[in-house]
This record gives sequence, C-alpha cells and structure tokens, in this order.
Amino acid sequence: MKAIQPVQIWVNGSVQTGSWINAYIINDNLQSFATFYWAIFSAEDSGNKLSEGNLTIVEPDYSVWDSTADINLAAYQWICDQLGLTLI
Repeated sequence: MKAIQPVQIWVNGSVQTGSWINAYIINDNLQSFATFYWAIFSAEDSGNKLSEGNLTIVEPDYSVWDSTADINLAAYQWICDQLGLTLI
C-alpha cells in the first residue's frame, strides 16, 4: 500500500477523501501485457475502500515497466498515472 496525494471521491452520496492506494497483479503473460487490480482507501490500515478497478498495461509501457529495477514502485506509478493520482 502506498500513500497518494489526497483525492476527493464521491461514494454513496457523500464526498470522501482517499489517501492510500493498494495494487496487485492479477494476470501477466510474461511477454506483452499484465493486468493490475487497484483500490483506493481512506486510511492505511483500517480505511474504507472508496474505489477499485482493473487496469491492463500493454506495449510499449509493458516492456518499460518489466525492465525497471524497482518493478513494484514502477507498477504503482503507472497505475497512478493512468488514474490521474500522485504518489507521495
């Protein structure tokens, strides 16, 4: 789980603040694409899940991500870039 710049999310009729993102890989063909599950939470340990979804990274981004030294951080950064979020 990584901290993100706080973001306002509309959830069930009210605005809530998301400050954490969690992600994990759910599929990777080890060649040209991978699919990530992501979720945004209000707090690191006991926060409410405010939003979730899946994103698929494909070429040419896949090759760049796959060759990065810190592949986990690169995955979080790519996911945040796609969602318009900022890691802190």
